[in-house]
Amino acid sequence: MGNLIWHEWARYVSLTATVYTIWAAFWGILYRKFFWDFVGGTLRAPGGLQPANNVAFFIDIIVKVPAVQIVILLHAFLLLALEFPAPFLKGTGMYRSLPLRLVMLLGQTFLAILFYQGTNGAIYSLTAAIAYARAIALGETIKEAKENRGRGGKA
Repeated sequence: MGNLIWHEWARYVSLTATVYTIWAAFWGILYRKFFWDFVGGTLRAPGGLQPANNVAFFIDIIVKVPAVQIVILLHAFLLLALEFPAPFLKGTGMYRSLPLRLVMLLGQTFLAILFYQGTNGAIYSLTAAIAYARAIALGETIKEAKENRGRGGKA
């Protein structure tokens, strides 16, 4: 067989996680729920689970105003433009930077785990971040394809 190219596998997982996170952010704007509200909450007979008072800040930025969902939506679109890549990013140093992708995926993981719909996207983003960290540890790089310039997709 062959050797696993970690940064290519991480790119595919990252694309999947980012598209999933964009979809989750759209649904998170419509159906707002702070995922960690069960920690320290009080269970009442009529009314269900009431979140603790110490998570009021998160309730404000996730449930009352969907600020986290909007920020993660913009962040995920930027990461998608980097991973796919967008034509204006292809061939730049930012496109070839594995540590930048690692940091962006960890940021996506942190933001997506806060609201209920983003938990799966956060798990996939963390998986991609671990794979990028492995690629960095192995010394993998994204090389610029100089031999493909000027061909325009012809064989």
